[in-house]
Amino acid sequence: MKVALIIDDYVPISTRVAGKMAHELARELVNQGHDVTVITPHFDKKAPSFVQTDVDGVAVWYFRSGKIKGVGKFTRALNETLLSIKAWSSIKKKVRQDTFDGIVYYSPSIFFGLLVLKLMKRCQCTSYLILRDFFPRWAVDAGLIKAGSVIEKYFRFFEDLSYSAAGMIGVMSQKNLDIFNQNTNNRFHCNILRNWASLSPYQTCARMVDFRSKLGLDNKVIYLYGGNIGYAQDMENLMRLAKGMKKYDKAHFLFVGEGDEVELIQRLAIEWNLKNFSYVPSVNQEQFKEILAQVDVGVFSLSAKHTSHNFPGKLLGYMVQSLPLLGSVNEGNDLIGLVNDSSAGFVSVNGDDDLFLQNSISLYKSLELRRQTGAAGYRLLETEFAVAGIASSIIVALENANETIS
Repeated sequence: MKVALIIDDYVPISTRVAGKMAHELARELVNQGHDVTVITPHFDKKAPSFVQTDVDGVAVWYFRSGKIKGVGKFTRALNETLLSIKAWSSIKKKVRQDTFDGIVYYSPSIFFGLLVLKLMKRCQCTSYLILRDFFPRWAVDAGLIKAGSVIEKYFRFFEDLSYSAAGMIGVMSQKNLDIFNQNTNNRFHCNILRNWASLSPYQTCARMVDFRSKLGLDNKVIYLYGGNIGYAQDMENLMRLAKGMKKYDKAHFLFVGEGDEVELIQRLAIEWNLKNFSYVPSVNQEQFKEILAQVDVGVFSLSAKHTSHNFPGKLLGYMVQSLPLLGSVNEGNDLIGLVNDSSAGFVSVNGDDDLFLQNSISLYKSLELRRQTGAAGYRLLETEFAVAGIASSIIVALENANETIS
């Protein structure tokens, strides 16, 4: 099958988990015998509007876009709104009726619906939406967007366009499936599609940067948070955990990433005099793998205001390296049962700071517990989140949907 994979950023430009996951999916599809073309923006004003290249055997079509990361909210919204228009303008001369047999697109962003419809019409094929969060719903839940406002209605229009373009929509869990179907009155074809990862851990080598020594963290038990540092993650929740661990001399919290709450975590670190905390801006995927190979615990947080049940992609990176999982999430989230029941770590409800702290102390005190839970996490990864099974299920869904429209 000839597949177009659409995402708003991609390796090697991307430092986000989504970009890494998309590349792993693309490579697995290629390994399974499919032709894959990734369609993704670049942000270099000096480069041509269309750039074609190859990344690890995957064909990549870059179209020029205004920046959508690290810019103000209005600028980001404007540039994301234009993604489909700029993409189609750049690639339409490359697309013939037989160019693609199926379209796979990743949300966020919610603004690729128009591009997908254009490709489907020209290629007479169907599409699969990998839906990883419910925006703007979570922003309304968090109080970032006023319910019923013009801004919410604007985003809702593009959200609905994105959903309507999909032959099938894949959400992360059963609870997300229930919520999605309820919110959309069962208007769309939808199934469960877990997040995914390659099963190959990063192997340490002599040329690898020694981040422990570089950051002065030799002999420390390092709790790593890697990824988006934003409102949806409730970073103050993790900073309170670091504050609670201050008296444990060898415990250290390392945050790596970018986002809207970087200023918050840096301010709290000063206000609370946290000597057990370090912040590092986003690094490339290779550097992040090196960091993962040198830390002890993978931590994560989701806002208590969430009504959806996200499975943060960062957990897969932790699990690949057999790191124990330590998390705090919204009440009722599927993650609580999935991780705790499989003994892959400890996940509690956001707001129960005492239990979150106690779980952290337990992992701090016992190397054997860290090893056992980390090994269980890798087994869970093999069972539920292997990229090979995910790739196969997407192809089956596309093939079945194509048969329906043919």
